Amino acid sequence: MTKAVESFRVGRTIPPDLYGDPVPDQTMSLVTDALDKWFALLDAGTYSPEHAAPAVVHARSLTLERREVMCDDQPVVRLTFAATDGVPLAAWSPGMHIDVRLPSGRRRQYSLCGDPSDSTYTVAVRLVPDGGGGSTEMHALEPGDEVTVLGPRNGFPFVPQGQALFVAGGIGITAILPMVRAARRVGMDWRLIYCGRSRASLPFLDEIESWNSERVTVFTDDVDGVQIGSSLLHDVTGGAVYCCGPPPMIDTVRTAFDDSRATHLYFERFSPPPVRGGVEFEVQLVESGTVVTVPADMTALQAIREVKPDVAYSCRQGFCGTCRVRVLHGTPEHRDDRLTPEERGREMLICVSRSKGGRIVLDL
Repeated sequence: MTKAVESFRVGRTIPPDLYGDPVPDQTMSLVTDALDKWFALLDAGTYSPEHAAPAVVHARSLTLERREVMCDDQPVVRLTFAATDGVPLAAWSPGMHIDVRLPSGRRRQYSLCGDPSDSTYTVAVRLVPDGGGGSTEMHALEPGDEVTVLGPRNGFPFVPQGQALFVAGGIGITAILPMVRAARRVGMDWRLIYCGRSRASLPFLDEIESWNSERVTVFTDDVDGVQIGSSLLHDVTGGAVYCCGPPPMIDTVRTAFDDSRATHLYFERFSPPPVRGGVEFEVQLVESGTVVTVPADMTALQAIREVKPDVAYSCRQGFCGTCRVRVLHGTPEHRDDRLTPEERGREMLICVSRSKGGRIVLDL
């Protein structure tokens, strides 16, 4: 729900902007301690412009064309959106996602999991009843309903060559699935490990199990227990690892990568990053005068939501810009890669950024 780059093992020349445009508000930046949805390692020898996202597309209205319930255990719906104005949708490639602006004003990111050759955008959404409300609203959509979509954008690039191990946890399969399809199409040497709570909770399982069984391993907690351990990558003989799933899975894969023979690691996750090196500070909301204490291990957004639950937010990782707020007093400690130097003088992203010391007064 991505994107300067983190480099492991060898020196790499990193493309300065995955979009080919240096404007910061049209990029998504993946810095380990500041972001949480999309990390990638790019090698100068394998990267080419064809793997980058197209220029950011302006918002446009799309209509829900098809709705399909895929899982009953931890419900998942597959939603297919189409344009009704006759203008073709922007092309996309594996790893890309769209931002969906819902009728309530919420903005959420979803990986595209359909066929890039189709004239539609397809996403799959797991219902999270106690989440931020985005999944509930997506599940309530019916054919004919309209939403506003931005993108597609990419911070989880797929390089279709060499060897690849794909590791997906639960709904993380939505980002991985188009990559595996592409790997099969071009004849790559690939393997997929797919994990979840139960078989009934795993979307796309019928399609996945129709592939070469020697290349696919499915683990479920209710039958196999938790299988993602430090030995996960011991059999990898080289090539890239692509991983998308819950934070514990990604942390384990990152640790295992250091001791493996894999040469590249690309990963994407949907939950917010833990706060690291945080110091307690105060935020004052100017409209009400309320002063909120932000603990060292909590984000300003989390603390503010306890007193102002309708505050705008989306990615919670510092790249989408939904939670940007004007700073009226105080000095922010910026932990995002989105705002320009000029914008940082007057705004902050409250989902990741903090105070350099003392109270910050926000235009909220």
